[in-house]
Amino acid sequence: QILVATPGRLLDHIENRSSFSVRLMGLKLLVLDEADHLLDLGFRKDIEKIADSLPRQRQTLLFSATVPKEVRRVSQMVLNKDHVFVDTVGLGAVETPTKVQQQYLVVPHELHFHMVHRLLREHIDQEVDYKVIVFCTTAMVTEFMYIMLRDLKLNVREIHSRKPQLYRTRISEEFRDSNRLILVTSDVSTRGVNYPDVTLVIQAGVPPGREHYIHRLGRTGREGKSGKGILLIAPWEEYFLKEIHDLPIQKAPVPQIDQEMKQKVDDSIKIVDMSIKEAAYHAWLGYYNSIADISRDKVMLADLASRFGVSIGMEKPPTLFRKTAFKMGLKGVPGIRIRK
Repeated sequence: QILVATPGRLLDHIENRSSFSVRLMGLKLLVLDEADHLLDLGFRKDIEKIADSLPRQRQTLLFSATVPKEVRRVSQMVLNKDHVFVDTVGLGAVETPTKVQQQYLVVPHELHFHMVHRLLREHIDQEVDYKVIVFCTTAMVTEFMYIMLRDLKLNVREIHSRKPQLYRTRISEEFRDSNRLILVTSDVSTRGVNYPDVTLVIQAGVPPGREHYIHRLGRTGREGKSGKGILLIAPWEEYFLKEIHDLPIQKAPVPQIDQEMKQKVDDSIKIVDMSIKEAAYHAWLGYYNSIADISRDKVMLADLASRFGVSIGMEKPPTLFRKTAFKMGLKGVPGIRIRK
């Protein structure tokens, strides 16, 4: 028998079903796949508890695209002391595809949606069989971007964590088998998927970290093919460039956005439902509040969030629950509105 499970669900069975724990005593092989990603998601304690519940006489295989300190710590606990480390990449190997051109653009955040549209139009004009992935910071920003681009008559699909699994699978298969299509997505498409012939990857907003940038970029240039990656950041997100300074990424000149194109994007932003705009604001605020380089200055964060709200057509920022604001360290911060 083979059991495939997420750490949280597996631990739930171990802790609440005694018969299940007894059956696990016959386990011969444990596989931890995407170990670095599991730890990114906060599953370290779950993995430690699971390992303590399994027989010590077993074979364990741990797979990881990167080997940061957290992965090394967990490997020392779940693997035997005399385990074998197999490096399929090799010392000195490049971390990003050699045939992928990497560029970054520094653009005021309030123009990011306009710039994504500008970059997509330019790429579509240049590539007959274009196939583009646009990564957004959160699920609700993804949905906002999708609705806007769809209204601008682009052939676009969306995948993010708020969509049902059956829907995500259907869209993923459609994108895999198609050309002349744009996929707007959150980090659910960063790993574990293989989309052939992707010609461009746009990352709109700063990624959570270096590994995320590399994995997102890796959706193009697969199997030795060429591709292009563009990182779109605001001036206050330039700190991230220090994390990828050793990668072959170049600053690109910022394309001009003519007034007619800007007006079209503004008109499409207006048609997005206010409930989605409010959800996008809350998600945006939560995302950047989780990034230490930005959240340490709460007043600046609140101001940036207000400006983001204006850029998506909101006259004033939506309110936060008092408890939420307190947990985020934003209670009493100018520009943060509390729900009464």
